[in-house]
Amino acid sequence: MRILFAAPVWWPSHAFGGPVVAARELVRRLVDRGHDVDVITSTIVSVGERPLLRSSTRIVDGATVHYVGTPLRYRWMAITPTLPYVLTRTPRPDVVHIFGFRDAVTTGSAAWCRLRGIPYVFEPLGMFRPRLRKVRLKRALDATLYRGVVLGAAAVVVASERERDDVIAGGVPPRRVTVRGNGFPEPTARSGGDLRTRLGIPDSAPVLLYVGRIAAGKGIEHLVAAVDSLPDGHLVVVGPDDRHGAARLLEGEGIHVLPMTTEPPVGLYPQADVFVLPSAGESFGMAAAEAAASGTPVIVSDRCGIAGFFEEGEALVVPYERDAVVDAVRRVVTDPALRERLARGGLEAAHRMSWDRVTDRQEAIYRDVLASRTAATKFSTEVS
Repeated sequence: MRILFAAPVWWPSHAFGGPVVAARELVRRLVDRGHDVDVITSTIVSVGERPLLRSSTRIVDGATVHYVGTPLRYRWMAITPTLPYVLTRTPRPDVVHIFGFRDAVTTGSAAWCRLRGIPYVFEPLGMFRPRLRKVRLKRALDATLYRGVVLGAAAVVVASERERDDVIAGGVPPRRVTVRGNGFPEPTARSGGDLRTRLGIPDSAPVLLYVGRIAAGKGIEHLVAAVDSLPDGHLVVVGPDDRHGAARLLEGEGIHVLPMTTEPPVGLYPQADVFVLPSAGESFGMAAAEAAASGTPVIVSDRCGIAGFFEEGEALVVPYERDAVVDAVRRVVTDPALRERLARGGLEAAHRMSWDRVTDRQEAIYRDVLASRTAATKFSTEVS
């Protein structure tokens, strides 16, 4: 198949968190299986960095990535005037994967598909239900400007049952929604590092790790409360500041904020005593999967989609409440047997939830979409 991905940002961007990591893993395997993959995206790299004005094309992970010049942007939402031209110059795909919601790249690409009669799969990346900022405006735009993205999709793909519920509650028929999930990285052996030396953290001090955007709704306040409850605890936060004001919470003693790198910080996970993702809402939560695959004990809130993919003993799943998060952290830090059990469990989860299995599922979705389109075309021809 020839597959086109349309996404608001792509590698080396770290402005969009886990979805970029997940998309790259999926694309790598699709290319390895012989599919021709193109990507249409913006030139946004981070929230604080000016995007490039000039378009360019590069080979990334075996896929041809078309970075469309971005003279204007609002946060990670790009204004890309030459998008129609770039789409026209791209080889016609068999199927398109719309990877994101409420931005010019995905909205324009979906409209282009509808005009050209090209089937597309829509993956909203946890953004389907309006939340956090400007909820009323989002609802109004969803009912007008963005309505066609959803209605025109041959299938809607989601990362978890939690996200499926949001999409169905938003009016999408259940038969059109498929839970594909995301994969865990290949399990890796634990190894040492220089994190404690670099940050001046004593060997005996417990280290809590969070990887992701520093933003409202990520449970940053719960992380701070958890580290404050430990007399000698340290919190390491890795990620870009989303400029929601949450970064102001991370100015206390024993808190260390590191910038996000273009690649997942796999070397940091084994150096932490526990990884914590106390988010108020995640369609999945790729950082928790990375931590589990590194053999690091994981704590996630029950509002993270990945929570449903952990089996008993593979992670601690807690309510999105400060006391619940604080209690879970103290349990893991003070109980060596629990830490060891969760470390083993995370590796077991990673073995079970491989990216190869997820890619099998995604390929099947594409084939079902193409088969349905072929059957509909044949029926239309016979009737006429």
